Amino acid sequence: MLQRIQSIWLLLAAACAFLSFQFPFYTGTNAELVPSAILYGRTTLPIILATAAIGITALICIFLYKNRKLQLRLTVLCIALEALLIFLYYSQVKTFTGGTYALTALLQGCVVFFLFLAARGINHDSKIIKDSNRLR
Repeated sequence: MLQRIQSIWLLLAAACAFLSFQFPFYTGTNAELVPSAILYGRTTLPIILATAAIGITALICIFLYKNRKLQLRLTVLCIALEALLIFLYYSQVKTFTGGTYALTALLQGCVVFFLFLAARGINHDSKIIKDSNRLR
């Protein structure tokens, strides 16, 4: 299970997803003119649900190492959920009148990157198994 590199990528993706609950995505002045408003991963219910779904699904994918097809599908689903989450973040950023993105906003990009590397590793394992079955 942990001998496969995609397990490490999935674990890193889940860690980045869960860290986004703690670290800000955007800080600035919101529509109510609150000067130190911060946009976290725990700000609104859709963002909370999407972030939790990505983190939990990435952790579940680690243990689906015997079913590579399902593991790949769930990883691609996580990438799609992350795209939705980034859209949700940017729609929330539009409610701010001014501010800056936090450096920890890069966590969302890291999640996509790690999930992409995991999907590539799963696909590589499937190809190796298919080639070894062809040689028998």
